[in-house]
Amino acid sequence: MRKHRGDRIIVGMMMVLLIAGLIIIYAIGPMRANFLNAAYDQDTISENHFFVRQLVNVIISIGAFVAAFKFPYEKMRKFSKWILLLGIVLSAGLWILAKAGSSIAKCELGACRWINLGSFGSLQPAEFLKLGLLLYLSQLAASRKAEGKLSKSDFWLPAGVASVISLALVVVVQQDMGTGVVLIAIILSTILASGVPLKQFILVVAAILVAGVGAIVVAPHRLKRVETFLNGEEADSYHIENAMIAIGTGGMFGVGVGNSVQATGYLPESINDSVFAVMGETFGFVGLAAVVMIFVVLLMRILRVAGLARDTEQQLVATGVFAWIAVQMAVNVMAMTGLIPLTGITLPLLSYGGTSMMFIAIALGLTFQLSCFTRREKEISNIKFSNSHLKRGRLKEGAARRNFKGGRGLKKEALS
Repeated sequence: MRKHRGDRIIVGMMMVLLIAGLIIIYAIGPMRANFLNAAYDQDTISENHFFVRQLVNVIISIGAFVAAFKFPYEKMRKFSKWILLLGIVLSAGLWILAKAGSSIAKCELGACRWINLGSFGSLQPAEFLKLGLLLYLSQLAASRKAEGKLSKSDFWLPAGVASVISLALVVVVQQDMGTGVVLIAIILSTILASGVPLKQFILVVAAILVAGVGAIVVAPHRLKRVETFLNGEEADSYHIENAMIAIGTGGMFGVGVGNSVQATGYLPESINDSVFAVMGETFGFVGLAAVVMIFVVLLMRILRVAGLARDTEQQLVATGVFAWIAVQMAVNVMAMTGLIPLTGITLPLLSYGGTSMMFIAIALGLTFQLSCFTRREKEISNIKFSNSHLKRGRLKEGAARRNFKGGRGLKKEALS
């Protein structure tokens, strides 16, 4: 199969989201800085601090995208186990450092999810687990399917061990239910797309549901959030109420850049988990609708890559990337609009932060690379030939060139 031009719409949509994120961080960054300075009685955070850091994050993420695009997938797949193992080691090491009281473990609101890198910011090990688990499960499922062992312990045992360890480290140790939901989406989408027997898939879903309910029941803060969601105003719903106020205040066209009130300290995590609500206040319903549509276009293009993938493994990788971004976006939006219980998770490519943005850029760079090697047979079926082009049961070469753009070379490539 010959290489062809990749899906540039994926690149375009990613860049639009990155630029939109820079604009919103530029607008609300000074407010966040002033709030933190006042809260801690200091004057150490400049007004441009968050914008400059986010700009650096965007540059690094673009570099990560290009690296993932240029680095051949055939070589990258060899590192899938090592990426997953690195995520497990870093997550376990973070837990040990937190128990030892080390300053290397960065903890906020009782949860230790980041490795402190000093002036370089922080690193979230859970992002390694997302990418590593995606690549590992895709490779494992594809190889076992080719061997006819997809429904046997040869697949389920290693897949189950890797999934359980990853989920335990994220949901139980790091107390990060939002990231846990994304991991579950990656796991289930990969298993379902691989073609496992339906009964086995249903058993996996049932097991995850039981484990999820257990994780909520044993954690008071999660149980409280569920009660908040079910009881509405009768429970402590400060975060959701202020998110809804921000979106409602924005109206149809928003209050304009730099005029947000909720970002001044009323809405928690205004530049991270709550950035969607702040964007609603700033750009209004029209702005939020545009953001959602950009995500929809991006996701549809990723799904198209999965549908035209040249083999099972690459199809599973693209499907996992689709589930990763779609679920992370949906959970953030639905949490900020009160459609599901509140959970902390970033809005892909828009929220402030480096690790999440960089790994999503890597996933998109990998998908863009795969789009350069998709099957083209399905494109041929879309060619419309008129009766005048048919003569004596033979298609004239000149008519074929006019109907199939790209000429003879692309035609041969499509048939290869």
